Amino acid sequence: MRLASGEALKLFRDGDLLELGKQADAIRKKKFGNVTTFIIDRNINYTNICKNECKFCAFFRRKNQRGAYLLTHEEILQKVRETVAAGGTQLMIQGGLHPDLDLNYYEEMLRLIKKNFDITIHSFTATEIQHFATCAGLSILETLKRLQAAGLDSLPGGGAEILVDEIRKKISPKKIMTDDWLNVMRLAHSIGMKSTATMVIGFGETLNQRLEHMEKIRNLQDETGGFRAFITWTYQPKNTALGGEKVSAHDYMKTLSMTRIFLDNIEHIQGSWVTQGEKIGQLTQAFGADDLGSIMLEENVVRAAGTSFEMSTRKMTDLIRKAGKIPAQRNTKYEVLKTF
Repeated sequence: MRLASGEALKLFRDGDLLELGKQADAIRKKKFGNVTTFIIDRNINYTNICKNECKFCAFFRRKNQRGAYLLTHEEILQKVRETVAAGGTQLMIQGGLHPDLDLNYYEEMLRLIKKNFDITIHSFTATEIQHFATCAGLSILETLKRLQAAGLDSLPGGGAEILVDEIRKKISPKKIMTDDWLNVMRLAHSIGMKSTATMVIGFGETLNQRLEHMEKIRNLQDETGGFRAFITWTYQPKNTALGGEKVSAHDYMKTLSMTRIFLDNIEHIQGSWVTQGEKIGQLTQAFGADDLGSIMLEENVVRAAGTSFEMSTRKMTDLIRKAGKIPAQRNTKYEVLKTF
């Protein structure tokens, strides 16, 4: 029986954390038994130059500001080479909204990677896609088709933050709004390009606004079936203009459990060791998460906000085993490649 938003809010607000965790874990267990998956990939941030200047971001630089950079295609290929050598199967290429790059830069990058390596390109946020389209004077659909033809396989869910315009206007007024984000995903799904969906909590949003975000994702999934997974992150306030406090592990775990219970049409729920650390990452497996995301051979955005946790295959399989689960390496489509 699908949980309506009114009932969900009551459960979210008044529910006991352990009870919610138990409920979420029962759903996970029914779907996936005792297996927890992870992927080996690399985050490549091709530029930190960004015209959006979001208040919650510690990563971006203005053009000509000290520390601003743009990677050449050769530098990107070298990073891909290292990723493949380390057993990586996926690339997550993301960057700032560079004011001077045209669509050819991205198309050529994708073609070069596909020509030289057998690897899945799970890259570019909805924010970037809309920016590319605007700069090229093309529709979003045409832009997506061109990127797909050049080698783009699927889209990550970044840039969603909280899909409530009241919050977006406060934290990133220059960034795309809710309907824009949903529209990019809808169009990507319409051409067979799958994606993930994310939510970032800790901007002072209410529980009702978090549920509003989840409901928008659930509704779009009913329509397209294009989301493979849902990932909840926590805002990292250090070194940002927005500032504020980190949300508690209790709040994060409760929200994670609710995503598993409420998002009945999204198969995979990912626990975040990147923002939570290994111990909480390990615990997420008892609160609805069937996946622990990536080994992440490189990560710069969360690191710029002062949070840094290292991971390796040995460490990851150990974390999963110690939670009483069977570790399995997966690919972007969540197909198991290897069980440990």
